[in-house]
Amino acid sequence: MSHPLTRALTLLELLQSHAVLTGVELADRLDTDVRTVRRYISHLRELGIPVQAERGRYGGYRLARGYRMPPLVLTNDEALAVVLGLRAAERLGMGTTAPANAGALAKIERVLPNALREPLAAMRETLSFTANAVPGQAPETGVLLALAQASRARTTVGIGYQSWRLDHTERDVDPYGVVFHTGRWYVVGHDHLRAALRTFRIDRIASVTPRPRGFAKPDGFDPVAHLTSTLAQAPYRWQVQVTIHGPLDEVARRLPRSAVTLTAGTSGVLMHARAERLDGMAHMLASLEWPFTIHQPDELRQELRNLADRLTQAAERPSGEKRKSA
Repeated sequence: MSHPLTRALTLLELLQSHAVLTGVELADRLDTDVRTVRRYISHLRELGIPVQAERGRYGGYRLARGYRMPPLVLTNDEALAVVLGLRAAERLGMGTTAPANAGALAKIERVLPNALREPLAAMRETLSFTANAVPGQAPETGVLLALAQASRARTTVGIGYQSWRLDHTERDVDPYGVVFHTGRWYVVGHDHLRAALRTFRIDRIASVTPRPRGFAKPDGFDPVAHLTSTLAQAPYRWQVQVTIHGPLDEVARRLPRSAVTLTAGTSGVLMHARAERLDGMAHMLASLEWPFTIHQPDELRQELRNLADRLTQAAERPSGEKRKSA
């Protein structure tokens, strides 16, 4: 950051993100002295940027109130994060009001360049959510945006895909929709290689190449319904059956609807679920405030014992015990 222009631009960025900064604070952040900060302030004023100086104990430098900065500059990842945050807040009921969300998205899109505005608009229009999403593997931003654009434009794309067996294939896909479900991103569409409707994990897609042809999406096709139905039929290693001795409505609020089936019984709530691993199921059951009875599999009992042992060891560990170095 030794070039004067670079430091002047960094100073401008600091003034944009803070109401007031003193000369000493700016000097510390720019790794320079107060006299040089004054020179950078003069450079910004010569460029027509109204930097005001306020005297007194709480004085410092600030941008003039009402000054409109140049168009917003965001990287693809930053812009995607903002759009996804607003979209998720709207979907999960975490936003303030619908006009506020719509207004924020409109303002962001107005100041973005066309090269970024169109892909993000496509993402906003084509993205779907399922309930109870949890953090998971994030796909590459360019791949996600390219699939969203192709889905909105009804354009076939070529993808490089790696299966869970690490087999790599090249195939053409008509992307009907992009869905975020329980921590993972998926694209649902017609796979030309298999001549069938398929679901692909987007974090396994290495590349997306537009094809010079379009497609017609089936009338009434629901990407979310298809995805959840497909995953529900997928083979899992463990079939889990547990009775949770609590009220159905409260239990239902605590468990992910996409992962379990709940039925009211005489002694509580009968939960059916399928799982690839039992340690996660043990953690989920242990987080509940109600007692429960395991019907199957017996291996789940051992996973709970293992979890209980780890918790007991943590509870009994002396506070002065040093952590072992990794």
